[in-house]
Amino acid sequence: MPAITTNDLKNGITLELDNGLFTVVEFQHVKPGKGGAFVRTKIRNLRNGAVIEKTFNAGIRVEQAILDKRDMQFLYKDGSDFVFMDTDTYDQATISPSALGDAADYLVEQAMAIIAYHNGEIVTVEIPASAELVIAETEPGIQGDRVSGATKPATLETGKVIKVPLFINVGDKVKVDTRTGDYVTRV
Repeated sequence: MPAITTNDLKNGITLELDNGLFTVVEFQHVKPGKGGAFVRTKIRNLRNGAVIEKTFNAGIRVEQAILDKRDMQFLYKDGSDFVFMDTDTYDQATISPSALGDAADYLVEQAMAIIAYHNGEIVTVEIPASAELVIAETEPGIQGDRVSGATKPATLETGKVIKVPLFINVGDKVKVDTRTGDYVTRV
């Protein structure tokens, strides 16, 4: 793996530190009037998503992790596992729900995802910021119940339960923010 100096850090670079993979969220070069310069960073652990702050002395070497990112299409669910196809090589890969994390709640057939591998292990799964999904189950809206901003629970076609406005019915297609799980709009 290539070693880079802390002066070369940029947002999005993946580092291998203390036997863990971290991606740089934010960095700042600091040169105080007295003493040596340093780099203050916020880094996210790719395994558990925790964000920590770490300070490096300027110019020290850190190991950059090389991730193999592949565009993959979700084909179907095989039991609890998800089957993806690499859009370049047409190879199929079976991925467990634990490796997908929250992305599993928004995957429908033919959905695209960017899956990053490090040493053959799935590190991250990136899906679009929003997904269009069909409402599978919800209570009907009651005529005359028009309280501003009122919501009700609704189950999506993937099984995830979200809060939607009262006018949404079974079979409606809605846009959902995949980062927060919030209803955006009816499609």
